[in-house]
Amino acid sequence: MLELTDIQAGYGRTLVLHGVTLPASDGVVAVLGHNGAGKSTLLRVAIGLIKPRSGQVIFDGEDVTSLPPNRRVARGMGYVPQGQQSFGQLSTMENLQLVADGRKRGKALIEQQLSRFPALEKFATRKAGLLSGGQRQQLAIARALITEPKLLILDEPTEGIQPSIVTEIERTIISLVEEGLSVLLVEQHIGFALEAAEQYVVLASGRVTQEGSGGMAATGAVRAAMLI
Repeated sequence: MLELTDIQAGYGRTLVLHGVTLPASDGVVAVLGHNGAGKSTLLRVAIGLIKPRSGQVIFDGEDVTSLPPNRRVARGMGYVPQGQQSFGQLSTMENLQLVADGRKRGKALIEQQLSRFPALEKFATRKAGLLSGGQRQQLAIARALITEPKLLILDEPTEGIQPSIVTEIERTIISLVEEGLSVLLVEQHIGFALEAAEQYVVLASGRVTQEGSGGMAATGAVRAAMLI
């Protein structure tokens, strides 16, 4: 679905990613590593927020390296950045409606996400800024899903969220994959990430230090690679 080849990218004169390659894979691909390893930068390259200095981004068999984020979304990428982002002064429903407007199935897509995340329906009229962190994250994921992505890019979806909602979000990710969605996942909970993943890579200082097939059997090797 998504393949990144020999990506070099960074900010200004600072190079963050040094020739990172992410193999093509359906299902879940987990990107692991400590803070500052380059994980979020890699996701921003994938969605088009950062243009790589060299390398290629291939999505669904097409070179999208030069395409802006909106055109990548139109081709089937969805992106949920770190930090439970939403329009805080708008209600939950208004946040969803902003994404759904102009889509042929907009109303049905909103209803689908309200069914997937019952808390959002319960607080449909509440301003997003007054939701809990976990509810805002559910809203961010729901907004991305309304675009009907083939690939969902998730940056730390369970960071700073109460344990009960962490479990709900993890179940949602698994169910989405079972429905045929591919996921590129940066996640701090290594156990869940590896359990869900078909493939994983470990980044350190902007370089791939380990990669392999997912599954709980890989946990020991990954923790060793990360020196946890």
